[in-house]
Amino acid sequence: MNDSRTDSPVLLARHVAKAFQQGNTRIDVLRDVNLTLHDSERVAIVGRSGSGKSTLLHILAGLDTADAGEVIIVDADMGGADVNRRAQIRGRYMGFVYQNHHLLPEFSALENVAMPLRINGVKRAEAIAKAASLLDDVDLGQRLEHLPSALSGGERQRVAVARALAGDPRVVLADEPTGNLDRENAHAVMELISRLSEQHQTAFLIVTHDVGMLGTFDRVLELTDGGIVEQDTKHVADPA
Repeated sequence: MNDSRTDSPVLLARHVAKAFQQGNTRIDVLRDVNLTLHDSERVAIVGRSGSGKSTLLHILAGLDTADAGEVIIVDADMGGADVNRRAQIRGRYMGFVYQNHHLLPEFSALENVAMPLRINGVKRAEAIAKAASLLDDVDLGQRLEHLPSALSGGERQRVAVARALAGDPRVVLADEPTGNLDRENAHAVMELISRLSEQHQTAFLIVTHDVGMLGTFDRVLELTDGGIVEQDTKHVADPA
């Protein structure tokens, strides 16, 4: 676990704006997005399809650049960094979970979780031990050698969560992580994220359409009209 947690935001976005040009038409997807995220917080982003949720995640992750505003990850200026520096910031501070687990099919659960550690130069024995510990954290300690094809959908997504935590990130960005799961497995994954967020003191920022899950979050932010509005978790309308 990272031992450098502070009260400062782990993620800070100020006045982020992004527009796209379609022919002669300018589409302002993000006009003035402001948000903060602290250690161990679990924050949901909701909004109608096309409201810019994925665009926002890409900008926060440094996979796309904003037209205006700033993005700070811990103490690093993501928005003002070049491509190589943004990759370094992602590797040091961030983890990712997607709707599709994106596990490598020819590798075991253990190898999939160890992979990002090995890529970052961690010795094999250390990477394998860390991966085994994380898989035990997600209740898959008995499935270490199973290929993704031998795991259920819920188990594959739990492996993906373990992999996202392998580098001791300060923040995990997740795009519809329960979108392909049935209700029971979706609840299990969200309960797991809640537990791991506290255990590892890791912040989770999660885009979701699943209104039934919103009560598990500390805060719910709605992306609407290009900006962020904080919502009561008990009174958020279905954004679909």
